[in-house]
Amino acid sequence: MQGADPPRPFSLPAVAASRQLCSHGLSAMPLITAILHTCNDELRLGRALQTLLPCDQILIIDHGSTDATLRIAREYAASIRIVTEQAPADLLHLVRHDWVLVLQPCESVSEPLEAALFEWKFSPPSDLDGIPAFSIVVREQTHAGWIALDPATRLVPRTWNRWDGLLPANHLQAKVLLGELLRFRQS
Repeated sequence: MQGADPPRPFSLPAVAASRQLCSHGLSAMPLITAILHTCNDELRLGRALQTLLPCDQILIIDHGSTDATLRIAREYAASIRIVTEQAPADLLHLVRHDWVLVLQPCESVSEPLEAALFEWKFSPPSDLDGIPAFSIVVREQTHAGWIALDPATRLVPRTWNRWDGLLPANHLQAKVLLGELLRFRQS
């Protein structure tokens, strides 16, 4: 075609310039590490990992899987730590980011929750002042259909020290995020 401009190649200086914008006066968004505790969860893990787009790190804490769980985790570029017995608070040193989203391998982030997490990440840091943690409504699949459970505290700061087993203990002053965690039946 005569007179048409040739396509421009990808330009590294343009990418570098866009990064400079982020470091000059704009607030850094909070980053999220997702943590999932696994043990022989090959049938459920892929669905959970597919829904973690808002997360900047995925950390799999594996408790002795003998199936394809670890292979699936690697396919999603998750960091993997194999443990025998350690308290969740003892593993937070593996977390790279200030906020931690804790899921079970049978749970998935719903589309409305995904949108809420992306929106949350773009809120000014001052909006997070005084909020100890965030809770999320859990919808559980049963033989009779889906039921809504009470909100559960699942998005916590990396300094969190209140645990109920492998999940964060509920905090009465946690702010509830829009959307749901979908908990699929395990059988």
